Amino acid sequence: MNGFDTAGLLAAAARYEDALRRDDVSALDDLFAPGAQTLRAEGGSALVGSTHVAAFRRRRGGAPPRWLRRVHLRVVSPDDALTVSETERLDGGSGLQTQLWHRGPDGWQVTAAHVSGAGPAQGTPGAAAADPAADPFEDTATWRRPTEPAPLPAGSGDGPLRGVRVAVKDLVAVAGQRTGGGVPRWLQQARVNPANAPALQALLDAGAAVAGIAQTDELAFSLMGVNAHHGTPPNAAAPGRVPGGSSSGSAAAVAAGTADLGLGTDTAGSLRVPGSFCGLYAWRPTHGAVDTTGVLPLAPSFDTVGLLARRAAVLAAAASVLLPAPDGGPARRPGALLRSRTLTALAEPATALAVDAALTALAVQTGLPLLDVEDDVTTEEVRAWTEAFRTVQAAQAWAAHGGFLTAHPDALSPAVAARFRAGADVGAQDLAAARATIERTRERLDGFLARGWLCLPSTATPAPPVDSTPQEFEAARAGTLQLSTLASQTGVPALGLPWGRVGELPVGLCVLAPRGADRSLLALLDEVAPREP
Repeated sequence: MNGFDTAGLLAAAARYEDALRRDDVSALDDLFAPGAQTLRAEGGSALVGSTHVAAFRRRRGGAPPRWLRRVHLRVVSPDDALTVSETERLDGGSGLQTQLWHRGPDGWQVTAAHVSGAGPAQGTPGAAAADPAADPFEDTATWRRPTEPAPLPAGSGDGPLRGVRVAVKDLVAVAGQRTGGGVPRWLQQARVNPANAPALQALLDAGAAVAGIAQTDELAFSLMGVNAHHGTPPNAAAPGRVPGGSSSGSAAAVAAGTADLGLGTDTAGSLRVPGSFCGLYAWRPTHGAVDTTGVLPLAPSFDTVGLLARRAAVLAAAASVLLPAPDGGPARRPGALLRSRTLTALAEPATALAVDAALTALAVQTGLPLLDVEDDVTTEEVRAWTEAFRTVQAAQAWAAHGGFLTAHPDALSPAVAARFRAGADVGAQDLAAARATIERTRERLDGFLARGWLCLPSTATPAPPVDSTPQEFEAARAGTLQLSTLASQTGVPALGLPWGRVGELPVGLCVLAPRGADRSLLALLDEVAPREP
C-alpha cells in the first residue's frame, strides 16, 4: 500500500468507532459522504441518500455495544478503499460491517455501508456449564489427578475473583499436593508441597478457587502441548489440533470452559503460544514482576508466571492481583502501535495476514496511530538472537534438571531429553557470547519501545494437527521461537490478543510494552473488550 493514505483512513475509521460508541450522530453524519447516492444497508433493506441515513440514526437511539476483532482493508484506488470489520457483541454474538470509503475534499468518508449480525454461536468454548456430576479429572490429558488425600485449596469466598476457577499448571506448588512437572518419574520422587506458591495464594486470597492441577509438557521444555506420558490435551477452539505448550492443560481447560483462568508459566512463549492456538487472552509479565517462588524452574533468566483466560476482564482482574500495588498514577498510553514488516514476515503468509487484520482492528478501536517502523533488522539477525536465547535456555535448563536426567535417563521422551542434554555441552565461552547477543537484542528492542508498543504475531502458524510428524512440529516450534522469544530475551511484558483467524483457526496478536508497563498494557483491555464479568 505504498503511497496510500493508510494513516488517514484508519484515523477516520477510529473517529467513526468513537462516535458510534458515544452515539454522536453529528460526527457520524460528517463521516458519511453527503449526497443522494450514499447508502446504508442492514437486514433486508437499504437506505439511499445521506439524509435518510442521518434520520435513521436519530431514530434508533444508539447502536448496541460492540468490539472490533478484525478489520480487513483492501485498497481500490489512491482515493478509494474497502474495509470489512468483524465485531463481537456483549452477548457473544458477532457482526460484520462493510464500508466503502472515498477520500474527497472533506477527507475520508463512507459512501456505502452494509451491516449484518448473528446471534451467539452454539457450542462455543465455555458456553455451556460443566456437568456437576462429571468427574473433573476424567480427561487425564488435560488434568492430573491429585495424588494426595488433601482437598484442593478453596478461595477466600470473597474478592474480585470470587467464583473464578483456576487451572493450575503442574509446575506451580499447590499446598498438600506434589508437583509433577508433566513427568511421572518426577512426580514419584517429589515431596508434598507445604504451602501454595505465592502467585497461587494471591489468586486464592482474591476469591478464586483451584479447579484442578493441569497437565504440562515435560518439565515445560516444549511449545506444542504434546506429552508422551499423558497424551495431548484436546483443543476446543481447534479440534484435532494441538493446544500449544507448555501450559497445555491450563489452556485446554480454559478453552473448554472447565476453568475460567489458567495459571501457568512462560519462558519462551508457554502462555502466548497456547493462547494463540486455543483462542485465549494471554499475559506474560515483566520478568521478575510476579513472584516465581514455589514454581518449578526451567531457565530462571527467562521464567515468568502469568495467565490465560477466555475473557479479557477475567485476565485483567487476575493480573491486577498478581502485580505489585500500582503507583497511583494513570495508565500510560503508547504514542503509537508499531509494526515491523521483517518480524511479521517471520510468520507464514496466512498467519501474517490474519494478525494484520487484528492489528488494524486494535488501531481503529484505540485510535492509536499504526506505524510501520523503518528498521534494519534482518531475518539472519533474528535467527542469531533466537539461537543465543536457546543456548542460554538450554544451559540453565541443564543446570536446573541435569541431575535428574542423569539419575533417570529414560524419564523423558527422546526429543525433550535431547533439548536438555544440549545444555550440558554449552561451554563458558559460548554462554558468554550468547549473553552478549541477548544484551544487544535488549538494546534494539528498547529502541523500538521508546517509540510505541511493538505488535507481532504470537505464533508463526495456527495450531498444527495432532498427527503432525516430529519434523513438522519442530518446524512450527522453530518458526514460533523467532517471534515469542523477543519478549523472553528482553524481559518485557507481552499481551496476547486472540483475534486473528486463519480460516476458522485462531491465531494471536502479541503486543510488547516497555519493562514495568504491565498495568498500562493491561489497561488496553478495558478499551477493546467488554468490562462485564
